[in-house]
Amino acid sequence: MSTVDIMRTLGLRFRDYRMGLRMTRKEVSEAAGIGMTTLYRFETGKITDMSMSTMLRLMRAIGLGENWEQLLPSLPESPYLYNDNFKKIQRIRHPKQ
Repeated sequence: MSTVDIMRTLGLRFRDYRMGLRMTRKEVSEAAGIGMTTLYRFETGKITDMSMSTMLRLMRAIGLGENWEQLLPSLPESPYLYNDNFKKIQRIRHPKQ
């Protein structure tokens, strides 16, 4: 999917979610601190570029503010960080020359 397609899909999903919560655009725009025009353009797929900050504010406005971690989940530590005895290897910096 292209970035534009992803933004359109997110906007449509957001609108459906907002409507499922019985929230108006005005309520969401006020809670998120963004303009109603921006919200309308997002929900109708007419906005193809939005800052992460705005997206997070919108997510918080509909009660999904804690779901940001799903965008980039934590990874387990790499096994390459440990030696054969399962002790963590200390990284050594070389002095600047």
